[in-house]
Amino acid sequence: MTASRFVLTLTCPDRPGIVHAVSAFLLGNGCTIVESQQFSERGAGKFFMRVEFESSDPLTTIDTLRAGFRRVPEQFPMEWRLLDATRPQRIMIMVSRFGHCLNDLLFRAFNGGLNVEVAAVVSNHTDLTHLAEAYGVAYHHMPVMPQTKPAAEKKLMDLVEDLDVDLVVLARYMQILSPALCKRLEGRAINIHHSMLPSFKGARPYYQAHARGVKFVGATAHYVTSDLDEGPIIEQEVARVDHSMTAAEVTTFGRDVECLALSRAVRWHTENRVLLDGSRTVVFP
Repeated sequence: MTASRFVLTLTCPDRPGIVHAVSAFLLGNGCTIVESQQFSERGAGKFFMRVEFESSDPLTTIDTLRAGFRRVPEQFPMEWRLLDATRPQRIMIMVSRFGHCLNDLLFRAFNGGLNVEVAAVVSNHTDLTHLAEAYGVAYHHMPVMPQTKPAAEKKLMDLVEDLDVDLVVLARYMQILSPALCKRLEGRAINIHHSMLPSFKGARPYYQAHARGVKFVGATAHYVTSDLDEGPIIEQEVARVDHSMTAAEVTTFGRDVECLALSRAVRWHTENRVLLDGSRTVVFP
């Protein structure tokens, strides 16, 4: 009989007995733990935990487990999520004109490297329509101008809800989201940018970096907030460059690390390995 697999994540004040309570609940429901990670932030007195477990009992469902687990927070006040680990999360990818991160995510999604379903690609340009079509993914062109931005963002959120999207991925989407939209997507939107900020802002940052003789290029994947490029960091990646490289070669290295950082962040989020801790994250890779 094929076992069902689930993942539980929780955050609560740190105190004795939490691990025992979770383990006892799983044992009482005939579940087998296959992976367990925890972290105690002693300075703040907070406890974080991720448990992946299996059940071969067909009567054990996500609904019965959630109903039963609700008794545990009566002992330990906590924020928790209990999800089906086998269900691919549905993602929407937003992009402008640079297609490297989009191409990387589509490839990983369709070769099994990411356990996701790409529900749609959204762009304020039409340049990358062919890339989405090659993977059989719907491409939605949503132009954004100052006078049409509120309507475009409403259309975007309608699409998120209509397609039952779990995660929005800004894969080099070169538009600033409004604070209201950032709030609605809080904890379920990831962005990627080069890690040299606040240096080399604006166009062609890797060319600017090359002109200054930088020795490392990097990328940061983080949750989207109204503080531009300052949301809780999920993953970062760097690569060494040197004086012998052209600006175009430095740009290629930079785009490679963007793809790596973003794909890891998407994988960890969709596998429920990221827990928010204020302006930081706890990641159980």
